[in-house]
Amino acid sequence: MSRGKLFLYPVFRMQYLYVFMFYAITVTQFTKMLQNLSKILAKAAVEAENRKVDFSVYLNSRLAPDQFNLIRQIQIACDTAKMCAVRLTGKEAPVHEDTEKTLGELQERIQKVVTFLAGFKEDDYKDSATIKVSQPRWEGKYLTGTEFAIQHAIPNMYFHIATAYSILRHNGITIGKKDYLGEMPYKT
Repeated sequence: MSRGKLFLYPVFRMQYLYVFMFYAITVTQFTKMLQNLSKILAKAAVEAENRKVDFSVYLNSRLAPDQFNLIRQIQIACDTAKMCAVRLTGKEAPVHEDTEKTLGELQERIQKVVTFLAGFKEDDYKDSATIKVSQPRWEGKYLTGTEFAIQHAIPNMYFHIATAYSILRHNGITIGKKDYLGEMPYKT
């Protein structure tokens, strides 16, 4: 059945919208945000070099004593992107050991996740709205795919990227909202 004919039936139309939405968020938008993070880190590296600041100072910075440092914020953002896609589609995730200590290693991790996300297709998300998603720390509880994406994965992804951004901004790196948001797909 073609997409055009699917829209004649409300149930199929709604399912297609979920599939498109989950793909657009977990692949298209998460990829964009990870690429924006990579560009922000590159910009920060140039500024650190110009200021003669060892970049490890930034990597080990945090906003509060009980909060993760920049390295861990980047690792969690990467994990959130890949694991959201995996949990919604049932695919296998690559393992990352969280051993990154340098900017180069973090940039490589971001690129590996972006490459991994590029392997997903819209059709991979066909059952994503109703799939049951659980994690060991949830002690047997679960969320539907819709609940997981909207109430857990999306906010978590943006939290860790915004925190990474804020750590750099707090340390004087001249980045702004346009760096965070990245290029817009403006139409003329």
